[in-house]
Amino acid sequence: MDSALRDSDAGLPDALNAARHGVAIKTIRRWRRDYQRRGLPRGQTHCAVPCPRCDGAPLDERSYSELLGWYLGDGHLSRGRRGVYNLHICNDTRYEENNERILSLMTRVKPGGRPHVRRSTGCLILTVSWKHWRCLFPQHGPGHKHTRSIVLQPWQRAIVEAHPAPFLRGLFHSDGCRVLNRVRRPVAGVMKYYAYPRWQFTNYSVDIRELCCWALDLVDVPWRQSNVHHISVSTRAGVARLDELIGLKR
Repeated sequence: MDSALRDSDAGLPDALNAARHGVAIKTIRRWRRDYQRRGLPRGQTHCAVPCPRCDGAPLDERSYSELLGWYLGDGHLSRGRRGVYNLHICNDTRYEENNERILSLMTRVKPGGRPHVRRSTGCLILTVSWKHWRCLFPQHGPGHKHTRSIVLQPWQRAIVEAHPAPFLRGLFHSDGCRVLNRVRRPVAGVMKYYAYPRWQFTNYSVDIRELCCWALDLVDVPWRQSNVHHISVSTRAGVARLDELIGLKR
């Protein structure tokens, strides 16, 4: 029984667990219920999965870099029972590919994680629980992100420097948009109309906007601050480069 409970706690599905130990699925479920009554979490992985920071476990740095961008944009942590943290990422229901991608990122950063999804008005809230999310996102704190200092730890900066494009994808696909900018200008006395694409990143946190600009500099994408809350990539070469690095929102 102890072996089956360990496998269940590590995230092994009941059917595979039952086949491995030669018992019925109902038996695995009954053992898990008994396990829960002894005060341990039932069939969850937040205790079993080692932490890259605390335990030296391997970390998928490319996936983490993108997930960090999503967290800084539209993510937050909440604390549950027994010291477990819940990582929540909110995203528009229209972007189905991105929603699937976020779930994949979560399970690559926390192997064996079991994401769950709930609907809110116009968006999905994608969540995975783990005791060690706080270790991977030390920027967590009380209040809104724009009301407190957001500074990356040296190990986080090293990851973003190695993988700036995924980080930018997380930022721009959460708090950014690609729009068609339309302008009109007089040329030789005649009004001419122009339309060109541009990327725009919007965030109320000065620190997060500066991180976005820093990452754009890492990949040689020119940017400008179009107003107090907006960072724009407007040059033809810059937009093409960013399209190549982060893709379109889908």
